[in-house]
Amino acid sequence: MSTDTLLTGPRPMHGQLHPWGYVGPALAWTVAFFAVPIVIMLAYSTFQRTGGRIVKEVSFANYEEFFQKSHHIQALLNSIEVTLITTVVSVLLAYPLAYILAFRVPRQWQRLAILMAILPFWTSYIVRSYSWILVLSGTGIVSGFLQWLGITDERLSLAYQQTGTIIGFVHFFTMLLTLTIFANLVQVSPNYIRAASDLGASRVQAFIWVLLPLSLPGVMVGAFLTFVLALGDYVTPQVLGGNKSLVLPQAIMIQIQRQADFPMAATMSFVLMVVVSAAMLLCGRWLKMDRV
Repeated sequence: MSTDTLLTGPRPMHGQLHPWGYVGPALAWTVAFFAVPIVIMLAYSTFQRTGGRIVKEVSFANYEEFFQKSHHIQALLNSIEVTLITTVVSVLLAYPLAYILAFRVPRQWQRLAILMAILPFWTSYIVRSYSWILVLSGTGIVSGFLQWLGITDERLSLAYQQTGTIIGFVHFFTMLLTLTIFANLVQVSPNYIRAASDLGASRVQAFIWVLLPLSLPGVMVGAFLTFVLALGDYVTPQVLGGNKSLVLPQAIMIQIQRQADFPMAATMSFVLMVVVSAAMLLCGRWLKMDRV
């Protein structure tokens, strides 16, 4: 084998593409639609809007302003709070459902059950959000049912507040988590449970010490997807949450639509991206440690 071959690798046969020919399109797409927009957003976050125009001078004044103003910090905290509650509640609801689909539903009926589970995805995201207003408003089904039971004499509205946002999120992400957890559970061999039973473990002990640890990677992946999508969502908080307790995506849209302050919007977006990146690193580190 020649020295050139050792340095550059084997040459492609006639009629075959070089390895870069396969990697190149995906790499170009990633750079054009992911790396370049992030660089532009980061650059804009260092500019300032002064006197109705954007001054393109590098400065970190926007970041200082963001962390000095309490309403900006509160919007970030609201986003994290809503996202964490949504993730925890969705996991607690999705895991039993995924368990039933994987181990209690006969195999010939599993496809139909999964199809029924993903039916909410067939409806427009905006339509689902507005539909929840009919359920959660003061004149909605929930308020009317509670009045009929005599629990309350006044109209109870869960819409246009943080609770409405969480309910709308949980309705969507429970199904997403169910699919990710189910995909992990069906890969667990029943022999593990049988082995635990042969060693004297009860059903509860077999679940806690065998099935649950083996299914945690699916739970973590689904929880991470829920965290990322809920943290950056604008539609559901805007429709169901109103403007009483803003989340950070709503604050970003205010900077764009009302104040035309694109540098501050870029700053908020970069802060949001840092939070998502931190969650991704923690999740990836946990999954890596779990495999060791």
